[in-house]
Amino acid sequence: MNGNPLGQDPGMPPTPAPDDDVVDRLRAALPGRVETDPALLAPFTADRSGHRAAGVPLAVVHAASVEDVQAACRIASAAGVPIVTRGAGTGLSGGAIAGDGEIVLSLTGMDRILEISADNRLAVVQPGILNGRLNEVLAEHGLWWAPDPASKDISTVGGNIAMNAGGLLCAKYGVTREAVLALKVVLADGTLLSVGHRTVKGVTGYDLCALMIGSEGTLGVIVECTLKLQPVDRGATVTLGAFFDSLEAAASAASAVTRAGLVPAIMELMDQRTLEAVAAHTGQDLAGRGAYLLVQCDGADAVQTADRVADLARRAGGTVDVTTDPDEADRLVALRRAAFPSLESLGTLLVEDIAVPRSRMAEAFAAVRALEEKYGVAIPTTCHAGDGNLHPTFVYDGGAGEVPEAIWAAAGELFGTALELGGTLSGEHGIGLLKRAWLRDELGDEQFELQRRIKQVFDPAGLLNPGKVFPGPASPGTPPVG
Repeated sequence: MNGNPLGQDPGMPPTPAPDDDVVDRLRAALPGRVETDPALLAPFTADRSGHRAAGVPLAVVHAASVEDVQAACRIASAAGVPIVTRGAGTGLSGGAIAGDGEIVLSLTGMDRILEISADNRLAVVQPGILNGRLNEVLAEHGLWWAPDPASKDISTVGGNIAMNAGGLLCAKYGVTREAVLALKVVLADGTLLSVGHRTVKGVTGYDLCALMIGSEGTLGVIVECTLKLQPVDRGATVTLGAFFDSLEAAASAASAVTRAGLVPAIMELMDQRTLEAVAAHTGQDLAGRGAYLLVQCDGADAVQTADRVADLARRAGGTVDVTTDPDEADRLVALRRAAFPSLESLGTLLVEDIAVPRSRMAEAFAAVRALEEKYGVAIPTTCHAGDGNLHPTFVYDGGAGEVPEAIWAAAGELFGTALELGGTLSGEHGIGLLKRAWLRDELGDEQFELQRRIKQVFDPAGLLNPGKVFPGPASPGTPPVG
């Protein structure tokens, strides 16, 4: 469907008017941890999606313990005040944006590592620890947490889990879901729930841990994370950077790698528009490059796998650089990691996120090119080619949150194409605010309503991150959603 999903009513169910003294009660229960200065609240009304909520939250609670979270939830629940859980605010779907009358529950102060067990290959951490910082500590123990979002140096583990984050290494090591064993979660009324297992295996009852992962703060507040770790020694590592004259040739090479049964740790694709932005932003000479394919192989067979990948890339017309030197490998990978900051210099961005079967990536890229021509808009696109996850990025003039209707129309067509190709609305960014208008299109009526009922079981009053994921009723004069 078309229409601006941010123009809709947030869908918050009717709740009792907040008690006038709710902030006083928070301050009494959590001395020194409650902030109400409007200037300090303003950053919590936006995330890296570029969109901003109207007004400012009622307060921000800077939690330092599980007990702090429970106290804040009990007070908010008793007063009927909505709660928006917040990590580092690096999300790209508007999922952690808070507005008028809402309490922000910031978990960035809960950043301790509680346990590292080399024998069991697990770590127990608080949700506010940064992904990159965690891996710095784990490396000292010969261990590593595999989720590798582009924002790993600034995003929190709790945020990674809440969004089921992806990244460059997903094709081989999986998304965040595959790297979480157990969670402790506080429900809206302050109840503390333990889900999952410390053991490798565990099939007792429904898998509520998996349900929490990717739930975007709508079911509970993640306060402790038991993580599945990998040995830091990934064996030999070989990195390839291949330039192609055309996107079609690069996509053909990526498909050939998958078809050959090869499983690189990283396989990333960047189109010409993205390369031009990277060149302008970094000063690198990338003139005349049609597309870039980054591949990194690791493990006992890394050299043999890399040799086969290089051969397939050359057969597809690529000019290939191969290295085992860590510094040179970092340079090749940095070219891909520079994509998003480079695109930010072009204008205001709507960063989208679809995933399609890997065999249909070329069709998805063709659809993006067709949308550029139809709507006269630049849509530079990067792709996690190892798992078919594309990031078409709409570039436009205007303020953040002021997305032109033509952009939303083009995005709606893009989402429809993803579904027609057997894909999904989101591979890793989540639904949040930006995609809730199209959620029913993918789920269908029966599953959509079932998921809404699951939300109601965990959060009967609808206080946790209201209006996110599930669209509410349309405001007068706006298009219907869902």
